[in-house]
Amino acid sequence: MSTTTACGPAQDSGYRAVLGAPYVARLLGGTLIGRLPTGMAPIAILLLVRAEHGPLALAGALGALFGLASALGQPLLGRLVDRHGQTRVLVAATATASTAFLLLPCTGPARHPVLAALTVLVAGLATPPLEAGLRALWPVLLPDAGRQRSALSLDSSTQGLVFVAGPLLATGFAAGAGPTTALVATAALGLLGTGLVVTAQPSRAWTPAEFTERVHWTGPLRVPGLRVLFAALIGTGVALGAVNVLALSAAERHHAGWLAGVMPAALSIGSMLGGLAYGRHAWPGAPSRHLVAASIGFAAGWLPLLPDPAPAVAVLGAVLPGTFLAPLLTAAFLTVDRLAPEGESTEAFAWLIACIGVGQAAGTALASVAPGPLLVAAVPLAGAAFALWLLHRFNDRLSS
Repeated sequence: MSTTTACGPAQDSGYRAVLGAPYVARLLGGTLIGRLPTGMAPIAILLLVRAEHGPLALAGALGALFGLASALGQPLLGRLVDRHGQTRVLVAATATASTAFLLLPCTGPARHPVLAALTVLVAGLATPPLEAGLRALWPVLLPDAGRQRSALSLDSSTQGLVFVAGPLLATGFAAGAGPTTALVATAALGLLGTGLVVTAQPSRAWTPAEFTERVHWTGPLRVPGLRVLFAALIGTGVALGAVNVLALSAAERHHAGWLAGVMPAALSIGSMLGGLAYGRHAWPGAPSRHLVAASIGFAAGWLPLLPDPAPAVAVLGAVLPGTFLAPLLTAAFLTVDRLAPEGESTEAFAWLIACIGVGQAAGTALASVAPGPLLVAAVPLAGAAFALWLLHRFNDRLSS
């Protein structure tokens, strides 16, 4: 666990200095490329099922299964990284996931849904913990606290691009050469990104901590502050998971099909801008205080979307909560880095990512069954408010 998480001034901690540090650009770029399957797979799976004239319900269920399995597999793989190092785990996981993507068209999902579900389950569970692994490498790559904070802000800001570029790539490959090609591209990009990461010297040299005593089976979850943080991030995930449904619902009501894609993209753009602004300055106070402040903005940002505004206003409205998302996530990762037990940082980061993913699945489900536009728009607000309440109510545990 790194303890250099102070938010005081640091020399030369700008983004140019961070990206100019050895291996930073390669590892950040490789992680983004390797995570593209997370954004591509749900769309590619949906398009494959529909191309075989399978029901939309089956397509949606398989896509949701992938997302949920991907989230749940992260802590287990993170624990394996903490025990055996990054190289073996990342290579084995990526090879398994890519093989599953390549085999999925052969299962005939519309005719053999159970076999397809098992294949999707394997692909999701084997999603390599690249994001958690990168967070564990930042203290090694950038020992300076200011640079670490800038790197985390840049990291958190750019990860949203996975969910903008991923669906666009999947639909582009499917439109040009069919859904099977989209899945082949998904597998190939996963292999390429992971290859860039595992062949970099810092990843190869990263060694797990030596444990003098047996670690409790609950891992990082035994730390009270981390339990509070992870539970709160489920609420944040609920808000994020509801966005796609909210956008699609608004697009249908206003007869503006473009809104279904542009509104989630606006949230991601807002997140990128907010994260870059947050990382450019050394803010006073502990990361736990930043968590509460960012959560207030994230929750309040959903209020303008409650009255079902016009499409153009809805796009601008989606930027507002996004502006606070990356700062919230950056402060969350800094808090995890501070509270995670020695030698369990990768698993702790993976738990955070998993909780957001579980929340996203729940948010999508809740928004899908909510009756009426007001209640659909209330789902992300409720999730963000729940996260804010937890972080404010138990902030002392995050500071300890």
